[in-house]
Amino acid sequence: MTLRARLTLTLVALVVIGLVASDIATYTALRSFLVRRVDQQLSSASFPVAHLLLSPDFSSGEVRADPEGSAFLPAGTWAALYDASGTEVRHVTLTYGGADLTPPAITPQIAGSDDTTATPFTVAAQDGGGAGYRAIAVRLNDGSVVVVAVPLRDVAETLRRLTIVAGLVTLGVLAAMGMLSWVTVRRELRPLRRIEETAGAIAAGDLSRRVEQTDPGTEVGRLGGALNVMLGRIEHSMEEQRASEEALRRFLADASHELRTPLTSIRGYAELFRRGAEDNPGDTAVAMRRIEQESERMGLLVDDLLFLARSGQGRPIAHDAVDLTRVAADAVQDARAVDPGREITLDAPDALVVVGDEDRLHQVVANLLSNALAHTPPGTPVAVRVRGTDGGAELEVSDHGPGLNGEQAAQVFEPFFRADPSRGRVRSAEANGNGQGTGLGLSIVAAIAEAHGGGATVTSAPGEGASFTVRLPLEPEAQGSPEDPVRAPD
Repeated sequence: MTLRARLTLTLVALVVIGLVASDIATYTALRSFLVRRVDQQLSSASFPVAHLLLSPDFSSGEVRADPEGSAFLPAGTWAALYDASGTEVRHVTLTYGGADLTPPAITPQIAGSDDTTATPFTVAAQDGGGAGYRAIAVRLNDGSVVVVAVPLRDVAETLRRLTIVAGLVTLGVLAAMGMLSWVTVRRELRPLRRIEETAGAIAAGDLSRRVEQTDPGTEVGRLGGALNVMLGRIEHSMEEQRASEEALRRFLADASHELRTPLTSIRGYAELFRRGAEDNPGDTAVAMRRIEQESERMGLLVDDLLFLARSGQGRPIAHDAVDLTRVAADAVQDARAVDPGREITLDAPDALVVVGDEDRLHQVVANLLSNALAHTPPGTPVAVRVRGTDGGAELEVSDHGPGLNGEQAAQVFEPFFRADPSRGRVRSAEANGNGQGTGLGLSIVAAIAEAHGGGATVTSAPGEGASFTVRLPLEPEAQGSPEDPVRAPD
């Protein structure tokens, strides 16, 4: 059974219970009122009727059209006089010219009972039919008893009509309530139907579907709003998962490609060594040198990949006091030795102490400088700036090279990304012994910055150079125990 049907039946059942209870209460109250009014009539008429029965010129069974003092009694009222032994002396029926009714079944026990306290009681008709009578017995001073009985026919008729009217009204109200409940419940549950349709569409793969907004003041409206928030987060998580999977596939493909190049070179030179080792010792020396170089390059790549994997697992770093100015000055001096013809400037305070890993921070500066040397024309100036900020420090390496477009800037910190694929990797590797030749230098920069609780960004435009900024907090949150630091590859 559907929720709509259950709600409608529940509402109708509650209305039925309420209407039946109301009808019963009304019926009981009206019957009590009508019987109480009959009892009042009996109490008021008992003595006038007794006077009539005790009249010496009254004969038993005589029907009077309007006995004195009894005109307010209904037609069919029956009265009788009994002696002290309970024997009927005479009786009278007030018909007012109408049809006679079956007399009440007054037994000698009732008539001769000593318990005649003028309390009204109900007695059936002699034939057992009809609504019966409401009677009262009054004992006189001489021991005789006068019994007056008023038929309950009018009371029964009034209650019968009330029952018919109440039944019809109840059925009408139930029919109207049922229709109104069905329509109302259907309208109020329409948003739930839309939620069901949206959930079905999402289950079919359409994660962009959302629940139609309704009144947020209702439970269904708040449910729809909460579902939309949840669906948005699920869609965002799915997009992040797809992007992560795509990045992983791209990373594995790039890593395979990068490893295949030195392996191919090693295989080729090994084959050359095997074929010409005896005939040409000079070729043998060249082959061994190149095998060693490619092995070192492959080792660098493996070390960089291992470092990125460990940093992605949140492995801890060393937490030492490091003078960032001295680290930057050492890296600048190394870069000047590699490219003496290039202007490399340093703008830094006398000292700026941060908490971190000195080897890693040195690698950050060296990688940024190597990236600038490798991807800018010879002689292009490079500027290094170190400065303190509110609660942190910034290291900035700027150049005046060709720069990056928006898409390149967004991907520059991804592993194996190269804005200029035509540049020789050997030249870059020789220019930097810290991983830039493998295409992982900037990725390592970002990983080290994040490991220190900071981050790395780039600002660039085509033809306007590039500015790489690394932000470091002065007191980064520890990401693990310093007893097990992740060391950067040498």
